[in-house]
Amino acid sequence: MEIFYPPVGFHFKVEFQDLDKEDIDVRFQSINGLTVDMQTQSVKEGGEHRFEHVLPIRTKYTNLTLKRGLTKNSKLIEWCTDAFKTLLIYPKDVLVYLLNEEHEPLMTWNIVQAWPKKWSVSDFNAEKGGLVIETLELEYQYFTIEQ
Repeated sequence: MEIFYPPVGFHFKVEFQDLDKEDIDVRFQSINGLTVDMQTQSVKEGGEHRFEHVLPIRTKYTNLTLKRGLTKNSKLIEWCTDAFKTLLIYPKDVLVYLLNEEHEPLMTWNIVQAWPKKWSVSDFNAEKGGLVIETLELEYQYFTIEQ
């Protein structure tokens, strides 16, 4: 009998489409923002004072935030800094893979038309012995989930 265990959240990989694949650009410390929310509108019905009708309008996807140790000579960061310098946005699809113990995808999130919205570096602090972390925030249209 096969035993089912929920997948672990620390075994994942990220790929940027149409970007030279470097091993450094698929390794991240954390990813968040794989969230979709239904925006609604309240409608009041004449004569009915006990409640309001809540109707769905559209979906809203939160920004995707990727964190990792600061890297040099990264094609991903070149793509971001080019966008910030020139204000020319070249969106890319991003694949986020949740991996199993055999390093095979359990689930895949296809993030459509992502572009860099924010890039930041953690504070430098001589009193703490931490790593310098770069954070990349991406705006995107929507995502699909493949299993």
